[in-house]
Amino acid sequence: RGSAGLDVATATTVTITDRNMIKIPPGIFDLLGGQCSALLLGRSSTTLQGLFVLLGVMDADYKGEIHIMAWTPNPPCTIAAGSRIAQLILFQAIVPQSAACDRGAGSFGSTGQPVIAWTQSLSTKRPVLTCVVRHSTSASVVIQGLLDTGADITVIA
Repeated sequence: RGSAGLDVATATTVTITDRNMIKIPPGIFDLLGGQCSALLLGRSSTTLQGLFVLLGVMDADYKGEIHIMAWTPNPPCTIAAGSRIAQLILFQAIVPQSAACDRGAGSFGSTGQPVIAWTQSLSTKRPVLTCVVRHSTSASVVIQGLLDTGADITVIA
């Protein structure tokens, strides 16, 4: 009573062996029953232990198994089965009905793959990189920029 979210636990023991993001199955299917949408996020106690749960959005019409996306900066990290590492925050979506999209049990990328045009790993050398964007009409735009913003990841959009 009074909690904003529902705790979500892992279904199996999982060991994260590197710094890559992994999908952890909690064994929960069709939780929302078409009634509401949800945000899946990490519990504050999980983050304090060095495990980062990435925010996920579950649409009301999703019928497959949900997954917890997580990573750690300090592998290896073993998460025991039954560990409550995430929480679901339920909400009623107010987005107008869009074109029909039968997602069913499709999950990551089921409504179309994201477009990642270019990624660059940054070093401490503050690299300058030239990016040429070509249009189908043979026109092109040349962008040159310093890639180090002082953060671990830079997004140029």
